[in-house]
Amino acid sequence: MAIETEISEIIIDEYTKMLKAALNSDAVVVGGGPSGLYAAALLAEDGYHTVLLDRRVSLGGGIWGGGMMFNKITFQEQSREIFDELDIEYWKRGNLYVASAIELAGALIHRLSKSGASILNGVFAEDIVLINERVRGVVINWSTVEMAHLMVDPLMLSSKVVIDATGHPAEVIRHLSRRKNIHIPGEGAMDVVRGDSATVEHTKEIYPGLVVCGMAANAVSGTPRMGPTFGGMLLSGKKAYEIARDVIHSANSMN
Repeated sequence: MAIETEISEIIIDEYTKMLKAALNSDAVVVGGGPSGLYAAALLAEDGYHTVLLDRRVSLGGGIWGGGMMFNKITFQEQSREIFDELDIEYWKRGNLYVASAIELAGALIHRLSKSGASILNGVFAEDIVLINERVRGVVINWSTVEMAHLMVDPLMLSSKVVIDATGHPAEVIRHLSRRKNIHIPGEGAMDVVRGDSATVEHTKEIYPGLVVCGMAANAVSGTPRMGPTFGGMLLSGKKAYEIARDVIHSANSMN
């Protein structure tokens, strides 16, 4: 066998193995921004079979660009514990803490990659699996299929819980809203203090089997955006993990 063929065969075999394992999971997290990365890593580290999807090739969502491509981010006192846990270097400026956007993105991606989660990048959720008034998975396709407007049928992933961590667009919940008349007002105007806390407050199971976190939670609740302040996003990811864990246990008890 030529080495070129061997390379292709190894990649196809290993990816297919991961994809087949992802067909039935405990949790599917849609969106690889700060809240999704952290929620998925915590679930996988806790022993739950976790799949993370991101429509981009690179994970990290809006972390990388910091504020207007200045690659620094800020956070408030209440999230310091998570930055310490992630071993992120930070320093205090006035009432805020500042850290490197690059270091935070790298730390979260590294942690997820070591957690045992299945990571499907370049893949998006084009719809939900909705059975007996409960979200039971997602319908997936390659992001390039969507970009090229190709008519290519999707595949499906089944799970006990789905987490919408798709940020401002709240993509998964919008699929549900088309069928269940859920109003999505969109995020409000910039208000850092209210937006940061609202991100955590409105992280919840919005429909049986579907949890919302991060900026998607603000979009659904109509609460303010907060710009390059990431503490609330990480706290939201932690809360989403805790809620998803309870949803998984409830689903297990029903089986």
